[in-house]
Amino acid sequence: MRIWLTVAALSGLISVALGAFAAHGLKSHVGEYELGVFETGARYQMYHALALVAVAWVASMGAGSLATMAGSAFLAGTILFSGSLYILALTGSRALVMVTPLGGLAFMIGWACLAFAAWKIGN
Repeated sequence: MRIWLTVAALSGLISVALGAFAAHGLKSHVGEYELGVFETGARYQMYHALALVAVAWVASMGAGSLATMAGSAFLAGTILFSGSLYILALTGSRALVMVTPLGGLAFMIGWACLAFAAWKIGN
């Protein structure tokens, strides 16, 4: 549980810092499209930082490997989805554009694992 709470807190911290960077430092250096892409990355990172708190809670209730799989998928999704959007917005490079959907898939896998983990602790 402690590891997932720590990862959640750090991811939330990074999300807030990058969101502030977008609002105050990036705004004058990129276009509206790039700014929107960057903000989408930060928003999804925050959503999944909060999801990691749920993973920690479910793990503390005894969900075991399902909680670990959910947390790992959320972390992978954050790196792939949000990370690729940050790179796109900052560099304009579309080299990682095919990675973004894989991050979205990882998010969906994480949510499915979290649902199964929650169901497991109820039974």
